[in-house]
Amino acid sequence: MSSLKNRTIFITGASRGIGREIALLCGAAGANVVIAAKTAEPHAKLPGTIHSVAEEVEAAGGQALAIQLDVRDEDRVQEAMEQTVRQFGGLDVLVNNASAISLTRLQDTSVKRFDLIHEINTRGSLVCAQAAIPHLKKSDQAHIISLSPPLNLKKHWLKPFIPYTLSKYGMTLLTLGLAEELRDDGVSASTLWPQTAIATAAVQYALDEKIMQQSRTPLIMAEAALAIINSNDLSFSGQSWVDEAILRAQGVNDFERYKFAPDATELMRDLYLDE
Repeated sequence: MSSLKNRTIFITGASRGIGREIALLCGAAGANVVIAAKTAEPHAKLPGTIHSVAEEVEAAGGQALAIQLDVRDEDRVQEAMEQTVRQFGGLDVLVNNASAISLTRLQDTSVKRFDLIHEINTRGSLVCAQAAIPHLKKSDQAHIISLSPPLNLKKHWLKPFIPYTLSKYGMTLLTLGLAEELRDDGVSASTLWPQTAIATAAVQYALDEKIMQQSRTPLIMAEAALAIINSNDLSFSGQSWVDEAILRAQGVNDFERYKFAPDATELMRDLYLDE
């Protein structure tokens, strides 16, 4: 694993799931990791807080800063970025991981619910990126990574859950646009999405536990994110990446170790991916 010593990674939604796994891998590589999420106190059904993850990052070998953060609050986001720079002297990577899911038809989704998922997914990613950019420009290896899907305009993806799709595609359009806006500044911006469903406590709680048995663990997404973070040019910028494709390009051929259920014979392909 390449060293990330003296590099600072700001991860939203990092108290559990994929965000936590990215934080732990970055910590193991010696990075300064900002665990930015809303959960500061234990949840009754979802394990993990910003403080427990900070402890895990430091146990893994990194430096940690736990910040309670709602990405909808632009003033607090700005303060969090400034606090990060005061603590660690700079910022190298922003991971837009915080997300809200709502797989409902437009006709069955209240405007209030749409506002929530839009404000967390699209607007939250924009607010975090805008606050991070001045600091990222000072880094010689800067990245913005947003966990959002490739833009798939096939009818069968446009139909079933329009509000959620709008919010996640909005994250992708934002990030691909930033790749061009920031290209001359040397800041890479790319998106990352899983090939299969990912087994997280949130999936188990909000969706169907059966999906867990057809999923991979968050480790595969964390290792793919680390591959992007370790790149020192703009080779990943302006692209929508899938975790398995990145790791295959890195020489990984054994994907059995990522299965949540080792004896699973069929994995569930994630949303928006046809092949």
